[in-house]
Amino acid sequence: MSKMFVLAVIATAGISTSYAYTGGPDKPGATEIPVKTDADNAGLKLPAGFGALKAIDGLGHTRHIAVTSSGEIYVKLDRPKDGKGILFLQDTNGDGKIDKQTGFGNYGGTGIYVKGDYLYASSNTEVFRYKLDAKQHVINTETPEKIITGLIDRHQHESKSLTLDNNGNIYVNIGAYSNSCQVKDRTKGSMGMKPCPVLDSAAGIWQFKADKANQTYGDGVHYATGLRNVVGLDWNQQQNQLFVMQHGRDQLHDLFPDLYTEKQSADLPAECMYAVKKGSDCGWPYIYYDPEKHKKMLAPEYGGDGVKTAGESAEDPVVAFPAHMAPNGLLFYTGKQFPEKYRNGAFIAFHGSWNRSPEDQAGYFVVFVPFRDGKPSGKWEVFADGFAGPGPVKSPGQALHRPCGLAQGPDGSLYVSDDVKGTVYRIVYKAK
Repeated sequence: MSKMFVLAVIATAGISTSYAYTGGPDKPGATEIPVKTDADNAGLKLPAGFGALKAIDGLGHTRHIAVTSSGEIYVKLDRPKDGKGILFLQDTNGDGKIDKQTGFGNYGGTGIYVKGDYLYASSNTEVFRYKLDAKQHVINTETPEKIITGLIDRHQHESKSLTLDNNGNIYVNIGAYSNSCQVKDRTKGSMGMKPCPVLDSAAGIWQFKADKANQTYGDGVHYATGLRNVVGLDWNQQQNQLFVMQHGRDQLHDLFPDLYTEKQSADLPAECMYAVKKGSDCGWPYIYYDPEKHKKMLAPEYGGDGVKTAGESAEDPVVAFPAHMAPNGLLFYTGKQFPEKYRNGAFIAFHGSWNRSPEDQAGYFVVFVPFRDGKPSGKWEVFADGFAGPGPVKSPGQALHRPCGLAQGPDGSLYVSDDVKGTVYRIVYKAK
């Protein structure tokens, strides 16, 4: 398929139209093809000047996504559909809507990433890579190279999200198979194990070589620890550093009702963004971060009472978000389509909470954090809302859509996946 290159974005009768041409940058004046956003912006609430469309719907449980240099999309499904765990989506006429779909890979999972000449994808126990041709199409879908194997999957926080740096390394999340490392997991009054045995093989980020086959734990580097579960992670090009989004622990009131009210349990602890380096310890399960007190607190499983602080040597978060919103996607925006304020900033897809009762559930949106010189430079703001549908969400099953993965298109469009109905959204900026 010919490559697509965006020429301009205009607003027409309230509908944004992104014009593209087929061929290549060496063929100016080729046929222009309009890409129109949906009249209702795909049901999303966006900042002024932005529009959105549903590129495709009904794919299944779509997790992370990757967009190629020609605007085609690889999607990872959390479970195979019709025997295919990876979908390859193409817009052959350039109208913004997917009209060709193929699939491969007979395994479920979350992670997918394009880097250089390879597509990387993960199951819940392994990581594979596929060689790409000059158009970034997989050359052989049947025999991927298995580069990592034998990772823990104990059916809790099992997704193996991944990203790569610029030096041939791949970073893989291995989530804790526990809420807070209690002797009896999620059991009222059960105290924490110390040292926590989960930390040996999970609750952290492992670094492996991106080009070495059949690596196991012994071949990798235990890069960062004390991270309960990371689904969203990305490499910050300005800072040349790994950033991760942690899912904070659950059920403070359920497990320790004498120490925490239902209100406190709904509001604690923060969902945290960390800038990590080799050897970082972010403190789980011994501590949690209180977004109201702006302090690291001793967890009740280890003698905490909601007042005692702890974790002096643990990393401080670079941004703290409200509790239980489940950050599932992180993307540093390097495109030029969006206004300057978005350049090099962070987009985060919040999947939405399940345990904020009796309050309404929260999240189900995409937020933006401005960055300057590789560090947060201002307050976070909701960028795209409305995924869950109208009205308050009392339980996650009421949410019509839940954001999960993020990717940047070659034209600077922002793509968002939804793992309820399998929708892929494309968000574009409209010229004034």
